[in-house]
Amino acid sequence: MVGIETNKLRYLFAWSTHFFTSLGAVCGFLAIIEIGRHEWFWAFIWMALTVFIDSIDGFFARMYRVKELIPNFDGALLDNIIDYFTYVIVPASFLYEANIVPQKLNLVSAFMITISSAYQFCQKDAKTEDHWFKGFPSYWNIVIFYLYMLELPAIANFLIILILTVLIFVPFYYLYPSRTSVYPLLNVLLVIGWALCISISMFLYPKHKILIYFSLLYVIYYFVFSIYWSYKRKRVQSQCRY
Repeated sequence: MVGIETNKLRYLFAWSTHFFTSLGAVCGFLAIIEIGRHEWFWAFIWMALTVFIDSIDGFFARMYRVKELIPNFDGALLDNIIDYFTYVIVPASFLYEANIVPQKLNLVSAFMITISSAYQFCQKDAKTEDHWFKGFPSYWNIVIFYLYMLELPAIANFLIILILTVLIFVPFYYLYPSRTSVYPLLNVLLVIGWALCISISMFLYPKHKILIYFSLLYVIYYFVFSIYWSYKRKRVQSQCRY
């Protein structure tokens, strides 16, 4: 009897994990509503919640062994569908409505984001077996957040989007903060610190710029770390061939 109750509880936790993941789509939809109203602050709040959900749902899925308990339900597919919506469609909508690039390039920029990311999401090795992202991961919600908060010239914003779009197709390996096995504790602590910094900056808006600039230190670290380990990884692979 105890065993039956335990199994029911495990199934409940497993399905609850999928439900928790699906809440990301709800938050993304609420962000779209706020974008339509030009309520940028609340749009960012909902977008931040989608990132929070995506950051921890995998931990719960592994802890409750969701794949084993519910083998006929594709949690990875659910995650990818919601990620494309929240990391790509929602920020593309924000970009289009907020006019942070030259107005004539609004639609072009949104198309660049959505099409390049659709390509990336369909690559079988977009996430490697040893937990790196291949090509610039479609963190467009974070990119759009910085472009809006930094108040850079519109043409500079477009050039940043163009460069990052190209980097999706360049086979560098990017840090997966919660799973990459190289310096895992350091990377988790740094990303938590970055998230706290971003959260505080949002509530200090419009007196936010000092913290936003400070948070860019982590962005620099992220790219330097990723590029360094990309070259090191390629060097090791080339040595293994001989």
